[in-house]
Amino acid sequence: MPRFSVIVPAFRVQAYLHACLDSVLAQSFKDYEIVVVDDCSPDACGPIADEYARRDHRVTALHLPRNTGLGPARNAGMGRAAGDYLIFLDGDDTLLPDALQTIADRIDATGEPDVLMYDYARTYWTGRSVRNVLAAHLDEGGPARFRLTDRPELLRLLMVVWNKAYRRAFIEAEGFTFPPGYYEDTPWTYPVLMSAGSIAVLDAVCVSYRQRRRGNILSTTSEKHFDVFDQYDRVFAFIDARPELALWRPVMFRRMLDHFSALFASRDRLPHHSRAAFFRRAAASCRRYRTPGAPVPRRAQLRHGLLRLGARRTYQALSGAQRLGGRLRRGSAAVRRAVRGAALRAHYRIQLRLPLRSRDAVFAARGGGGYTGSPAAIEAKVRELVPGVRTAWICRAVDAHTVPTGTRHLVPGSFAHWTALARSAYLVNDAAFDRGLVKRRGQVLLQTHEGTPLRTVGTDLLDRPAAARGTDFEQLLRSVDTWDFSLSANPHSTLVRERAYPSAYLTLEYGSPRNDVYHRTGPADVARLRETLGIPAGSTALLYAPTHRDYRRVQRPALDLERLVRVLGPQFVVLARAPQLAGPGGHRAPHPRIIDVSGHRSVETLALASDALITDYASLMFDYVNLDRPVVLHLADIEAYEAARGTYFDITAFPPGIVARGQDELFDIFATDHWRGSRSAQLRAAFRARFCPYDDGYAAERVVRRVFLGETDGLPLPVPSAARRTPSALPAQDGAGAGVKS
Repeated sequence: MPRFSVIVPAFRVQAYLHACLDSVLAQSFKDYEIVVVDDCSPDACGPIADEYARRDHRVTALHLPRNTGLGPARNAGMGRAAGDYLIFLDGDDTLLPDALQTIADRIDATGEPDVLMYDYARTYWTGRSVRNVLAAHLDEGGPARFRLTDRPELLRLLMVVWNKAYRRAFIEAEGFTFPPGYYEDTPWTYPVLMSAGSIAVLDAVCVSYRQRRRGNILSTTSEKHFDVFDQYDRVFAFIDARPELALWRPVMFRRMLDHFSALFASRDRLPHHSRAAFFRRAAASCRRYRTPGAPVPRRAQLRHGLLRLGARRTYQALSGAQRLGGRLRRGSAAVRRAVRGAALRAHYRIQLRLPLRSRDAVFAARGGGGYTGSPAAIEAKVRELVPGVRTAWICRAVDAHTVPTGTRHLVPGSFAHWTALARSAYLVNDAAFDRGLVKRRGQVLLQTHEGTPLRTVGTDLLDRPAAARGTDFEQLLRSVDTWDFSLSANPHSTLVRERAYPSAYLTLEYGSPRNDVYHRTGPADVARLRETLGIPAGSTALLYAPTHRDYRRVQRPALDLERLVRVLGPQFVVLARAPQLAGPGGHRAPHPRIIDVSGHRSVETLALASDALITDYASLMFDYVNLDRPVVLHLADIEAYEAARGTYFDITAFPPGIVARGQDELFDIFATDHWRGSRSAQLRAAFRARFCPYDDGYAAERVVRRVFLGETDGLPLPVPSAARRTPSALPAQDGAGAGVKS
């Protein structure tokens, strides 16, 4: 029998569940079991639980046949638990290192109490961690074990299930279970503490309580918050059934009023149309359970009195006056900014009041660049599959020629641009729209992203100032909050972005539409692309595409391209898509076999035209492996890059091809033909299997059918990799791939 049963309910927490379970498995104290309860979660929580169960015999994965809610899921976990003590840990929270050892030591030192209460810290998306402000109530001075009547101040602590350890025999003897609905902790924690024959405290932080920006159930706007009335009905029914607990009735009455007041004051929990009904229910509960006796702070007396009387309008007026005063005290700077913004966007505001155009869709890519990327692939598929749609593309005037005929061109910042943003039903981008965008009800915003993330992105940059470079994270997150759909190419991207861009959007793990072209372009088309780029017939073209260095003020090429082409010999040309093409002396490389494609709008075209890719940390590598052509990584500065920007996994341990740590090593790789040998092919295949599971040429169609046509069934299923045709084969070339000159 294990000492602890750690019960982890899991529902829509796939981005955090790994960290949660790892925090338990990494504990120094090893005598425990973990029961992960997959509450019929629609994301990857179930497979993650199964993965951990396969890896460690102490983990049990329990899959519920239907979604039951947090309370019944915990009950299911208790039904499988065998430990002496029950510990509940939500799937997006974590245990601190050595927490279980500390808890076990305190339980032994206090003679195995029925309940041990310990502390927690709130961990915010910024990385800031703040300990519970009422931690003083967990002072371990005085008797080691006591009853709640000895220390009633403990009720001031956060009444949740996960900051306590419960003796399982006590819980089972009393028959405690969790009810369904929201606020299921309320009729559990109060009765448990009131009934416990012995309680102990531990003055130590054991749990990291994650403060999610969006997606927290209790922070959502829903009429399910009315469940709070049923939960307090259960608390008072428990007290009434046990006369010895009558002394707690005044305390529970006051805490109930405080809870109702907090819920009503929260502007984002109750739907507007239900606020009056909530207030009436609260007043009725107050009249039903009114029990004078518990002291009420003066600042809350008026609020409680108005709540008992059902004086909703007076209550709202009082609250409104308090909020207004607070806003005024914060100064007039925000007002001035709002007035200026309103003046600048007068036209936009007028358009926002006009009806949406249900057949209009606006697309943009890479900060207003030309027609490219996943948005372009989706736009083309929209015109093909959605009858009557009118599409528009936002880009600079110099890129207007890239927009296809039949698609309207919009200049950023123009009246037409703001009209389209205000009135189009669909907005699609792989970056961010203008910061002044107001997301309207009925609008659908699809964020496609610019590829699979290797380097750190989003809020994960908070502790990397060299990479963040003044990023306005508040503005970033306001933009994220407008997303309805986030397109993901693979499970890795899903997990990274749901954490790095926290909000309530729906992830579509459909593959990358911009990669469809790799599966639909034939050798004849590739030959035309090579001719257009000036690649000599019979040559082997290497695409050199390094990424930006955050730690450098001036971007310098990490590779001497002139020396590279001299070493490679006359059969090779280099397509250089680099931040700055310059030789050692700072002059643009003049060599005839170096073709500068830095200004080329379509990286997909360059990839199709090349025979192999040389890169470092660019996300292009994740797309390029779709072509099943060699990739070589040049990682001469990996330590500096990791320190400044950071990566989500060790690319040297799982690369898409051969890795060179220096320039000479890179030359040797080509001189020995190692760049395209069997080892290169093996690495590429493994990389493609992990990061391109859905790239089969139909990603854009899946997106359009789901987002624009509302289809959830019958979408084109990803073609198994073994059944896919050879993607975009190169045309036959006499002499191509000749050996490298030594």
